[in-house]
Amino acid sequence: MNMRKGVVPWLFAAMVMLVGSNVAAVEGEGQPAVQQAPAPAGVTITIDKTELNNGGTIKVSGQAPAGKPVFLEVWAADHSVRANRFDSEVDKETGKRPYIFYITEEMPAYYKIFAPKDMQAKIDAAKKQGRKWSYSAVLKDLGAEGAYTVPAKTKIDHFQSTLMASIVGSRGDLLPAMDDKENRKRSMQLVKARFRSVDKVFAADVDVKPDGSYTADIKIREGLSPGKYKIVAAVDKATKSEAATFENKIAFPLVYLDNAGTSLNIFYPFLLTLVVAIFGVLMGAGGGFIMNPLLLTLFPALPHTIVAGTVTPTVLFSQGSGIFNYSKIKFINWKLGCSIGVAMLLGGFIGPKLTEMITLDQFKFAFGWILLVLAALMLWQTMPAYLAKNKKEQAILKEFKKRAEEAAKGKN
Repeated sequence: MNMRKGVVPWLFAAMVMLVGSNVAAVEGEGQPAVQQAPAPAGVTITIDKTELNNGGTIKVSGQAPAGKPVFLEVWAADHSVRANRFDSEVDKETGKRPYIFYITEEMPAYYKIFAPKDMQAKIDAAKKQGRKWSYSAVLKDLGAEGAYTVPAKTKIDHFQSTLMASIVGSRGDLLPAMDDKENRKRSMQLVKARFRSVDKVFAADVDVKPDGSYTADIKIREGLSPGKYKIVAAVDKATKSEAATFENKIAFPLVYLDNAGTSLNIFYPFLLTLVVAIFGVLMGAGGGFIMNPLLLTLFPALPHTIVAGTVTPTVLFSQGSGIFNYSKIKFINWKLGCSIGVAMLLGGFIGPKLTEMITLDQFKFAFGWILLVLAALMLWQTMPAYLAKNKKEQAILKEFKKRAEEAAKGKN
């Protein structure tokens, strides 16, 4: 009996457990098993070196959530430059020209987003658009909005100008600060205005595997700013890696030009300027009008505003020595020179402000036409028919030649 009493409760308990398990099986039949979703994985990043000498290649690798595209945001952390844009295009909604000038002093001297390799076709499509390509459109097409952060945080000032004010190069009245959304939008336009080319701000070099691992060879071109650079791997706004840091070093004869945001071998422009100055002074000029297009052509990394501003004071050196030598042979008419010098003084105030209001293409177009007109006038004045009708000019040329010969004899 005692044995039966001990067995009965055990059998009862077993039956209850068996029935309960069967009921649970029947209730759960045909329904998915309940699983807890894993926490979203982060992104890791590793670089193979921490130092470059005037550019080179950085090998980047890491791990991201599987099945997600990986973007690399790379920028110069130690040096910033100015970026500006004058919005004078007709607004599609209002049909009016806004005449608003945007400017920031905090644009990274180097900035680029590297996308997965399979997105190369989208970048190529943007290149085919020529000057009409849109930074925001490319960013959206690549799905890289989450990787775009550094320029979006720059402080941007904007000014309300007018047509007349823009003609004389005035920035206009400072407007209230923009909200974060508008600031981000305008920063994209400034990135394009600063770097101009699609290739300079986008590349498709990231190789992403199905398991989320990725690698990339990041090429840092020669002639960039020295100092620290940072790389961040991003999947979206919330999923990013810590910043990896490397340093880009340069040494003489490379010289970093702070306001241009680029490094330059100083010997090349030195030799170029020496040749230009000789022929420039020979024609009664400082050589600036020759140096300007040459620098823009041979050193495309230099912004046109920097070229125009830099060439101006260099003319002082050639003009100074030219004034001294021309005065010795008495070829200077000071009354005429001082009279037109007043106009030069006025133009010197307007010109620099106007330069930052126009784009590189507008600058080249205007400068090219000026050179063509000057060349046509000088060519016309050397024609026999012109010289025959201007006996007075011939007499002046003979007098100048006579004085030059006498000055040469006096030196000998």
